[in-house]
Amino acid sequence: MKLWLFFTLVLLWLEVQNGVCQQVKHKKEAGENRIRPGRKRAKVRYPKVKEKEAGSKGQSILTQVLDKGRFLRLGESLSLNPGKTLELRCKGTKIGWAYPSYLDTFNDNRLSITQHERYSQLILASPSAADTGEYSCWVLLCDGVECEKDGDTTSATYIYFTDKDELFVPSAIHFEIIYLRPDKPATIPCRVTNPKIKVSLHREVPAEEIAVDGTQISYNPTKGFIIQNPRPEHKGAYYCKANSITKTTPQISTKYQLLYVEVPSGPPFATIEASSNTVRGGDIFNVTCTVLGEPEMNVSFSWRYPGLGQRPVSIHDSWRLINRGVGHTTRISQSVMIVDDVETIDYGKYICTTKNKNGETLVATSVKSRA
Repeated sequence: MKLWLFFTLVLLWLEVQNGVCQQVKHKKEAGENRIRPGRKRAKVRYPKVKEKEAGSKGQSILTQVLDKGRFLRLGESLSLNPGKTLELRCKGTKIGWAYPSYLDTFNDNRLSITQHERYSQLILASPSAADTGEYSCWVLLCDGVECEKDGDTTSATYIYFTDKDELFVPSAIHFEIIYLRPDKPATIPCRVTNPKIKVSLHREVPAEEIAVDGTQISYNPTKGFIIQNPRPEHKGAYYCKANSITKTTPQISTKYQLLYVEVPSGPPFATIEASSNTVRGGDIFNVTCTVLGEPEMNVSFSWRYPGLGQRPVSIHDSWRLINRGVGHTTRISQSVMIVDDVETIDYGKYICTTKNKNGETLVATSVKSRA
């Protein structure tokens, strides 16, 4: 009897234990996805977004290759010693470059550019003080054979090749003319090879050092002296003087002749005049179209006239620099049409169209029959 009671109690105890375990297991399964306070959260993984090929906006895509496979992401400027090969890389599968223009002008074989799969490489062998200047690159956005510059991914660095014997960036021009325009700043381009060099501006006649106040006249080592609001009194012959950090003898730059321009920038300022506005049959006359403009501004001419396509005429274009007023320099461009042995078809309106990079201007005059 006691044995039977003992086995009954054992079986009852096992049933109770089994029920408790199932209840605990059920509670665990129901709450296994619940985030409990104080517990470490699992990191949520989002799909990766493909990065823009040239890197994030505002980050330079231009780097310098250093020794032993090291790279330097470039900022606004960099100072290097001349002689050692320069290697730059620009991230992107299609890259455009800009560098000091004389490297193209003289077809310098020291410069090479190679486009690789993921970057473009610029190598300049044996750089010198003359190679000082801005180096920049940008991503090219292409649609077939048509490509355009992506302004959001342009990186630029001004590189100084410091040379204790060449304080100014050497130039092939030993006497340079600079035009002063009343409507925009003028730059006297005496750039230096070291941003720490002290530079002063001097006029030859009368001999004097020009005050640099940082407002009307300022100095930028990457550009030169900048005259914000040129005036007629700024014309004349100038030079720059650089004082070396290590030497006591200063260096003199290229000479600069500053000429004041009377006519501001804009579409051509044109006039037209006939040698005679009334002519008889068999006479000869000419019509002159004249443009006054900036010294370096090219002007093109085209004509419409009564005998166009039916009568032969002679047209001669020319230009020259002239002084107007006190030291004001202006370019005068002219197109002269000559009509010989006048016929009835030659009477009518003569229209001259003048064009420059800023726009175009039309002027007209009429030639009539003389009674």
